[in-house]
Amino acid sequence: MADILYIVVPCYNEEEVLPETSRRLREKLEGLMAAGKISRESRVLFVNDGSKDKTWEIISKLHQECSLFSGADLTRNRGHQNALLAGLMTAKDRCDMAISMDADLQDDIDAVDAMVDQYYAGCDIVYGVRSSRKKDTFFKRFTAEGFYRLMNAMGAETVFNHADYRLMSKRALEGLAQFKEVNLFLRGIVPMIGYRTGTVEYERGERFAGESKYPLKKMLSFAMEGITSLSVKPIRMITGLGFVVFLVSIAMLIYSIVRWAMGETILGWASMICSVWAIGGLILLSLGVIGEYIGKIYLESKARPRFLLREVLEDRDGQADR
Repeated sequence: MADILYIVVPCYNEEEVLPETSRRLREKLEGLMAAGKISRESRVLFVNDGSKDKTWEIISKLHQECSLFSGADLTRNRGHQNALLAGLMTAKDRCDMAISMDADLQDDIDAVDAMVDQYYAGCDIVYGVRSSRKKDTFFKRFTAEGFYRLMNAMGAETVFNHADYRLMSKRALEGLAQFKEVNLFLRGIVPMIGYRTGTVEYERGERFAGESKYPLKKMLSFAMEGITSLSVKPIRMITGLGFVVFLVSIAMLIYSIVRWAMGETILGWASMICSVWAIGGLILLSLGVIGEYIGKIYLESKARPRFLLREVLEDRDGQADR
């Protein structure tokens, strides 16, 4: 008997693209069902992340017209990672495998077939990885690839050129549920789960409609969130920097004593001023990095819920429309 697949799609102000996204996903599910690869209880689960447009109205209408579509409505906007987690945890008890993807149709829906094949071959996690970035501008390619290199250099293990397009088995989802941190960075948490993994390469397309939800400023913030959530390497770098500065200060002390012994006791003000500003800047930078970690400890200690659901659209009589 074929296993149940849920495709989890976080949505924030996606009214422009949802009609086309739902059409393509319905065709994909129906094709996989007809081929006997997935159960007819499989669904597409749209997660409304506190959208300000008609996104939830469209999701509700899709569910009324065809119960291949389900929906989960968050009480307020919680961000992409929390919305994605909400969808995966909602799907966990209803499916055998779940695939997460964005609503903008940049992720190649046809890669779902290969992901499902690898699942049946024994993989619990299958990563969708971009085969190339030839379509990107130089700036986009440089910043995106720099993002992954920076993350790995700072100790946050990620899969290169992989975003949040992945398949997870039921036991992988149960493993994910055991990670209780409030500061979420799923691209770094999922590789920690373990189990057998696979990859599927795909060509990422252009956004079908609407605007990107990840401009450069948000990408930088996302990188900082990931690094400070998964690694203490920045704090260790501060320790190393402090040790280097201490060695330099000892060297400068020896140099000053030698100059005093030679009778050259008048030193320039410029070097002193530069030193003061340099040390002051390093102290402020170090305090900022440490503050990031203290802030995360503060948020984690509160143990606030990562998301709250207002409504989940369930199947009518447990049957999908045919």
